[in-house]
Parts: sequence; C-alpha cells; structure tokens
Amino acid sequence: MLRSAASTRTAPIPAASSVVELLKPITWFPPMWAFGCGVVSAGAAFDERWLFVIGGILLAGPFVCGTSQAVNDWFDRHVDAINEPHRPIPSGRVAGRWGLGIAVAGTLLSLGLAAMLGFWVFVAAILGLALAWAYSAPPFRLKASGWAGPATVGLTYEGLSWFTGASVMAGGLPGMPVIAILLLYSAGAFGIMVLNDFKAVEGDRITGLRSLPVTLGVSRAALLACFVMAAAQVIVIALLAIWDHALSALIVSALLLAQVLLMARLLKHPARFAPWYNATGVTLYVLGMLASALGLGGYL
Repeated sequence: MLRSAASTRTAPIPAASSVVELLKPITWFPPMWAFGCGVVSAGAAFDERWLFVIGGILLAGPFVCGTSQAVNDWFDRHVDAINEPHRPIPSGRVAGRWGLGIAVAGTLLSLGLAAMLGFWVFVAAILGLALAWAYSAPPFRLKASGWAGPATVGLTYEGLSWFTGASVMAGGLPGMPVIAILLLYSAGAFGIMVLNDFKAVEGDRITGLRSLPVTLGVSRAALLACFVMAAAQVIVIALLAIWDHALSALIVSALLLAQVLLMARLLKHPARFAPWYNATGVTLYVLGMLASALGLGGYL
C-alpha cells in the first residue's frame, strides 16, 4: 500500500474529464432507473424523503456504478491496452495508480453515503460493492464466467438498485412482494447481460473469457437469453395478477408479447440483431419494470 500511495503521488493528477470518462456516465442510467422503480414500488409519500431520494440516485449512479466502472478498468488495463488503448488508464491520462486510488476512494465514499441513507441501504451497498470488486478483481474475476458474470451484473444493476430505492422510501426493509419482483427482474436481466456479450465474441475467444456466446455458441446463448427474460416476466405477471394488480399485469403482458415478436427476429441472426434488440426489446423490458413498480406502489 505504501508503494501504491507513492506511485499515485508521483503520477500527474488526472484531469476531471478523464476521471468522468473513467466512471462511464452512460452506464449509470440502468441502476438509476431501477432505483426509481424501487422508489415507486414502495408506495410511500415523498413528503420529507426528497433528500434521501436524491442521495439514493447519486448512490446508485455515479457512486456505486461509477466505482464499479473504475474497478473494472483498473483490472482490465492490460487488456484495454490492446483492445481500447484510448481508455483513460491505458492512454496514460489516468496514470500511475490513480485508477486504483479512484476505485478505492469511490468505494469508501459510496459506503459513507449509503450509511447516511439507512441500515438496509448500507447493507445493499456493501453487497453491491463487494460484487463489483469480485466481478473484476482476481482471484474471483467473476466476469470470466459466462454464468456468474451476467448474474452478478443483473443482480447489482437491477435488483440491488431497486432494493435501495424501496428501502430509501420505506425507511427500512421493503415488503416481500417488492423483494420477489425485484429478484425476478434481476433474474431476467441475466438474459440482457448475455446478449450484451455478443458484441465481444471474438475478443472473448482470444482473451479466454468464457462468455456464454463463446461456450454455448451464439444461437443457443441467444435462445437461453430470450427464455430467461421471458420466463421471469411470465412469473411477474402471474404474481401481479394474484396480488390483484390487474392493470400492471396487463401492461407487462402486452410489453412481453411485443418482446416475443422482437425475439423472433433476434433469433434469426443473433450476432447481427443483438444490438438492435438491446435498443428495442430491452427498452420494453425496463418499461415493464416500471409498470410492475407502479402496481406494487398502488399507482395502477
């Protein structure tokens, strides 16, 4: 650690724009959306919770998600030097051990903010940050597994962010219906993450990453992704109907039907249409999350 600190001090302080690029703001939207779904699903009045909501949005996006991006870039710096040499760390714009320092500082700041937002938010932050480090860092490096990697990202981006939003509004542990729905959408997000791996199949083969498109083949991985996404939503629909959230169940059903039609095109040529499906089908998926949250919160 002394050597690490010394190396950080001797390297030039990175520019703010390079630090922001390292934290990848474009990736913050999914967990912030899931956090919003959690807020809505709690069904609580905002009244005196606005500061908690703002703090939670910052926690889900720039703090926890941004930190996870810094962690990932630090441990991928050697690979990025080959595949993405323009990234802040391999390009030298974030030099020395500043990348690691930013990841550690982000972890500590995230935990501090989470502690101010409540016990269960703090617990969720600990789990999310632990998974973020385990995803990228050896000896765990969960991203190297086609099963553990997508499951980890789905749980942290969707489930823990939703849980955080609901906890912020409830001022404690969310109800079991909320937890059940967020876990189902986390499971479905596994399929989204598998489709996201299609963009790097050749690179994964070369570098030895055992993504599912590599190990199962593109066609079977796409079929698995579609099945997981659809199955999770079928169970969501059934639970919403059982809990008398008929309108929400109907909306999610319509959105799922539209997704199935889009999946039919995706499965014809998964490698070509995966980016297209991520822009269309995944949008319908996250709209279903919101419709479910509105039902749970008593708004529909």
